[in-house]
Amino acid sequence: MRSLYFRIFMITLTTIILSSFLGFLVSNIYYHIQLKPQNDAKLITIAKNLQGFIEANPSLRDSYLDSSAALGYEIYLADDQGNEQFYGSPFRELDLAKSALLSVLNGETYHGVAQFPNKPLISGFFDNRLSNSVGIPIQLSGKPYALFLRPDVLLQFGELRSFFAMIVLFTVVFSVILFLLSTRYLVNPITRLTEATKRLAQGYYNIVLPTKRRDEIGQLAVQFMTMSREIERSERSLQEFVSNVSHEIQSPLTSIQGFAQVITKKELPSEERDHYAGIIEEESRKLSVLSKQLLLLSSLDQATETLQKKPVNLRVQLKQVAQAMEWQLEAKELALRLVVPENIVVNGDEILLYQVWLNLLSNAVKYIPVGSSIHISANLDDDRSVISISDTGEGIAAEELPFLFDRFYRVDRVRDRESGSAGLGLSIVQKIVKLHEGTIEVESTLGQGTKFTVSLPHL
Repeated sequence: MRSLYFRIFMITLTTIILSSFLGFLVSNIYYHIQLKPQNDAKLITIAKNLQGFIEANPSLRDSYLDSSAALGYEIYLADDQGNEQFYGSPFRELDLAKSALLSVLNGETYHGVAQFPNKPLISGFFDNRLSNSVGIPIQLSGKPYALFLRPDVLLQFGELRSFFAMIVLFTVVFSVILFLLSTRYLVNPITRLTEATKRLAQGYYNIVLPTKRRDEIGQLAVQFMTMSREIERSERSLQEFVSNVSHEIQSPLTSIQGFAQVITKKELPSEERDHYAGIIEEESRKLSVLSKQLLLLSSLDQATETLQKKPVNLRVQLKQVAQAMEWQLEAKELALRLVVPENIVVNGDEILLYQVWLNLLSNAVKYIPVGSSIHISANLDDDRSVISISDTGEGIAAEELPFLFDRFYRVDRVRDRESGSAGLGLSIVQKIVKLHEGTIEVESTLGQGTKFTVSLPHL
């Protein structure tokens, strides 16, 4: 399997090669379109300067052309008798068409540089052939000649060409070395993340990664460590949940088992038998409530896309909840005040929202003293519906508030156990509210009471 390090290196190397090729291709196209005509015109001007001097000084023709060639040009001189002479370095190919020679001898100008064929992979600037030159007519002692001229690239740019070749060579060498080092710099954090992933799979959650980098790798390391902590917390919560469930189930089962053995004794008086049977019934009821709440929590964990949402009028629903709790309110002589406008409508699952209000109201009824009061109110706050359920009970200590929504958490464990509460009601409430994209908050002051505030998106 090829490593990421090798892949990045090969991609980088391929990019350099491809970029160099495309750079040459584009530059050559630019030469053919833009620079070639300018080069042709410049060479024509130089050739005309030679023409003017030679025609004025025919005796100095050879020495002058030799001197000009030494300055970096390749020169070809021919007459109509077939006599020809070269000055400077030789042309690589003598491919000048006879018609081109005759046209110059007849007084026309030859634009071989401007007319050089466009070839994407061959630059005309470096193609050393006689046809890739300019030609002008010359009259020497009344005899026509044709002078052809092109730059001697090797002579003009020989040392410069070597210099640039060394620059390109060392640029490629140092680029490859630096890319190797930089690729290692990029890959090392990913290698550490891979090792951390393996440790995470083995159950080691206390993972520390370098997080000083400000780039995406640094952000990934931070998120990975956050994920590790969340997984550890979830694992710990799951273990605590299993332990709590086992404990909650074990206690009533032990009572049921013990009292079931007692009532099987024939000599047991009927009054005691009835008493123990009642305890078994009560413990069975607690188990039934616990199992229903656990099933509800499990279904809520999977209910994100299965909510049966529809418009729910909160005033109507809260009045239904109050009527359902009426006998409990009367039994404890509790006063209930309901102030909810008619226009408070939310889009939600009617059954689950009913469970929210029922749980919150039943908690208030269960834990406040006889003769206290409960106040339910609702109002619109921008695009949110805010529902408050407050009581004038004993209140909850501040240190208990952060744990109220934890599963199986109970403020008064003795009293809750006697009432059959498993400490899952508020966890269920919080889960339902979150499924409806809402929030729930609690405020409480000892000796004054408790207030639950639910905020839901308004329809």
